[in-house]
This record gives sequence, structure tokens and C-alpha cells, in this order.
Amino acid sequence: MTVSGLKIKLHIVLFTLSRIAVSTSYRMVYPFLPVFARGLGVEPTSLAMALSIRSFLGVLGPFLATIADTHDRKTGILMGIGMFTIGSGVVGIWPSFWSFILGTSLVLLGNGVFIPSVNAYLGDRISYAKRGRVIAILELNWALSFIIGIPIVRFLIENYQWTAPFILLSGVGLLFFVIFTWLIPAQHIPKSEANNLWKNLGRLLHTWPAVAGLLVGVLATSSNETVNLIFGLWIEQQFGLNFAALTAAAVVIGISELGGEVFTGLFLDTVGKRRTIWIFLGANSLAALLLPLTSGRLGWAMAGLGFFYISFEIILVSTLTLMSEVMPTSRATMLAATVAGFSLGRMLGNLVAPGLFAISFWVTCLAAVGLNLLAAGMLTQVRLEN
Repeated sequence: MTVSGLKIKLHIVLFTLSRIAVSTSYRMVYPFLPVFARGLGVEPTSLAMALSIRSFLGVLGPFLATIADTHDRKTGILMGIGMFTIGSGVVGIWPSFWSFILGTSLVLLGNGVFIPSVNAYLGDRISYAKRGRVIAILELNWALSFIIGIPIVRFLIENYQWTAPFILLSGVGLLFFVIFTWLIPAQHIPKSEANNLWKNLGRLLHTWPAVAGLLVGVLATSSNETVNLIFGLWIEQQFGLNFAALTAAAVVIGISELGGEVFTGLFLDTVGKRRTIWIFLGANSLAALLLPLTSGRLGWAMAGLGFFYISFEIILVSTLTLMSEVMPTSRATMLAATVAGFSLGRMLGNLVAPGLFAISFWVTCLAAVGLNLLAAGMLTQVRLEN
């Protein structure tokens, strides 16, 4: 193993650990929303509505993350982790309703800059043939933030106060900011008329394979979100207000996410990115069709949810890997737009899911299948630059 190989492995480990911290900050708002609302002196419903602001900010990712293409990858990485650090600190040090909204929004924006900058940095150094495994390792952060990060947050809240997790996460962010400043080499990208924010975005929007790839992400994520948003209501409808069932579902989701990421890391590069997406769009659709058939049988319902979530996680990581090579000259912008597309897909799913579920759970699942079929069709239009 070469020294450069050792350095890359160290970078991957540090990027994964830092993303666990960022993802924990993002995910902890949901299970502890009542606690945070009580600490701020507002109703949970009011805080939940206000948090929708940060969802809309997800579409700003391409505008901010393009700095990793127009300046250098290191700047994008430091900007992302810096926004996360400041956002967490704002909530921890000056807790109020508006500082909470501002701070959590900065965390989301920082994540939108950090992810594509990191993936672009590694994409420059790791061949496409081996990149799937690396991105899958990085994506372990999402499941690990649930499995490791959330219990730590709970411990801090129970033993100290509700602002303690924000203060700790801000300190962790500052530590990683210092580490990345020292460890990551600066490789300034020369400025030119062809390489700026608007040219990169314009080139993306005028490149049909890139747009088709973005639509794959939007449609697949919308499909997942139509079920994701209402699965708790469906479980309650089937089994009553059963906290054991809801807890079991949460555990199943966390394990499924981890399993999907491990599977992708082991097999994505061998099977192929495009083929893997097609296979698991089919598997995800099958899972959606099977879910309504598990009504009244908790064990089968949990197995169906696990199948649904593990297949989606594989689709997500595979799509992110595929898109890293669609426009390699504007890789950070392309990846930022992909992440923004995932956010857009979630918003669209959130809009249609309640109305579909009001008709029936079968209609919800059939809609998820239809969106997956559209995603599979769009995937035929995606081409890689040679």
C-alpha cells in the first residue's frame, strides 16, 4: 500500500466520522422535537411547521457547492463543515425559536455543500470502477448516526440539558474544521469564463443525460417518501397506537439502511451502477406491492418495511455514484444538484402522500411503483462522459 493510498484511506475514515456528526444533527430533530419545543417554549406543531423552512433551503445546495468546482475542493469542504459548526453553535449558545430555525437551517445548508465537495474530492482521486465502494462507506454515516449518534444525544439531554447536543456537535465540527484545514491539500482551480457558477449550472441544465439522471433521483426519492411519510400512520391503523410496533419499525429502518450501504459497498462496482439501480428499482416496487398484503401481521409488515428501505438505500447510493461521473468537469455542481434533487423528491412525496393515503394504502403503494417505473425509464437516458 502506498503512502498516498494510506492518506486516502485516512481521509475516507475522517470524512465518514464527520458526516456521522452532521447527520446526527439533522436526524435528532425528529425524535426529540417535543423536547426541543418544550425547551424553546413553543408548541411542537409550531416548531415542526417552522422546520419546513430548512427543507426548501436544500435546493440552494448547487449554488453554494459550486465553489468546489470554481475555486477548489478544500474550500467547499471547509465551508460545509464551517456552516455546520456555526449552525450548531448558534442553537447551543443562544437558544431561542429563531436561532433554532437559523441554526438547523445552516446545518442543512452546510451538509448540502459538504457532501458534494467531499465526493468530488474523492472522485478526483479514485477511479470510477472503484468509487461505488468508497461512496457506500461514506453513506454508512446515515445509518450510524441513527444507531450511534441518537443514543448519545438522548444521554446528553437526559443528563444535562436539551442544548448540550448542539454544543457538543459544534465542538466536534470545530475539531474537524481544524483537521481538514491541516490535512487536505489545496489545489486551486484557475478561474476562467467557462468555469463559474452560472456556466456550470447552465451546462448541467443543457445536458440531457445530466437532467435525466437528476430526474431518476427525484422520482425514486418521491416514490420512497410517499410510503416513508405515512408508514407510521399505517402501522397505527393496523395495530393501534402501538409504541412497540413503532419502535420496531424504527429499528428495522436503521438496520435496513446499514444493510443497504454494506451491500452496495460489496457489490456495486462488480454488478455495475446502472444495472444495480434497475434491479433495485424493481425490488423496491415489489416491496411496495407486498406491503398492503401484510395488513394485520406485524412480523410480515416489519419484513416488508425492511425490504422496502434496504432496496431504496441501495438505489440512493448507486445513483449518487453514477452521477459522480456524468459531468466530471463540474463534478461538485453535479453532485450538489443530485442531493438537491433528493430533497425535491422528498418534498414532492410529502405533498402527495397524505392525499393518496386518504384514498387507501394500496393507492399509495401503487403510486410508489409508478414513480419507480418512471425513474427506470429516465435511467435509460443517462450517459457517462468518456
